Amino acid sequence: MKTSEVARLRLQGQGIGAGRFEKPADAVRWFGAVQAQDYLGSLWALGLRLPGAVESEVERAVVDRSIVRTWPMRGTLHFVAAEDVRWMLSLAGARTIARAAGRYRQLGLDGATFAKSRRVIERALRGRQLTRPELAAALERGGVRTEGQRLIHLLNRSALEGLTCYAARRGKQFTFALLEEWAAPSKSLSRAEALAELAARYFRSHGPATLQDFVWWSSLTTTDARAGLELAAADLQREVFDDETYWLSPPTRAAVDVQKGAQLLPAFDEYTVAYKDRGAILHPSHTLRPDAATAVLGPTVIIDGRAAGTWKRTLKRESVVIETNLWATLKRTERDALEEGAQRYGEFLGLPAVVA
Repeated sequence: MKTSEVARLRLQGQGIGAGRFEKPADAVRWFGAVQAQDYLGSLWALGLRLPGAVESEVERAVVDRSIVRTWPMRGTLHFVAAEDVRWMLSLAGARTIARAAGRYRQLGLDGATFAKSRRVIERALRGRQLTRPELAAALERGGVRTEGQRLIHLLNRSALEGLTCYAARRGKQFTFALLEEWAAPSKSLSRAEALAELAARYFRSHGPATLQDFVWWSSLTTTDARAGLELAAADLQREVFDDETYWLSPPTRAAVDVQKGAQLLPAFDEYTVAYKDRGAILHPSHTLRPDAATAVLGPTVIIDGRAAGTWKRTLKRESVVIETNLWATLKRTERDALEEGAQRYGEFLGLPAVVA
């Protein structure tokens, strides 16, 4: 298995540009979790994997509560299917809290403060959704200080403990809700079942990937990640490349209908962010670029599965302007593919796209 083949198979498994999923929740469920700290970018990350999707339709999945935005892993916001949010939080929530202990001490956040904050937040959100400023005001009235970074850590902690989650936007402001009110009750999993399920979803959607890739993505300990992989391994295929063991689903390995062409990936897309080693998506001629491995965490131009540069958008009244910073001169066919990828993004926004 060559590096180019790793990229090709990941492109297949992730369903980029292939329109393999019918609904946003289908895509999120397939991945297990989809990074969503950049909210608008994460809507496009899902749109890339849905046929003919438009932004408002993808966001409807947040409004109808089929997907939930919260902090299930790495202390980073992700979209999670509503029925999965509780067992995912149970896997890594306590570990994330433990890793933040030093920062809590710096901010003067102790157990008593968190307990008081929890009571205030639960009372304030009962039967309604509130914005961050509204929750800050409620906490201040309840005697909990929210200056500096205290507020975001109080809100993050309440979500990690399964009390709250993000809800739908009110205008341009995000709101929070009680998780028990926002997401319908769902089946619980034992820890072993949850580890196996998360491993199975990661490797089927992100494979070929290594154990250390899974450790990075999931924020599990190596011991827990290995246990999950061992439980899921019977349904996965093992490949060795450069003395590294990779795992993927057999259907991904057997697939031949890989979606090539060009795609404009958003920042923090699962294709770029979900691996400890991101070398597979870099063309050999780009691996010497000092900024390449970090540049692909931003909006990235992908051509035939490999990073070809970066891009940014400017919204105009009647169009969206796409500016690219390409790392090499493109062939005519690649330029045409890039134009098609830009037009697809424009269609997602409901605007004509202009490649500057």
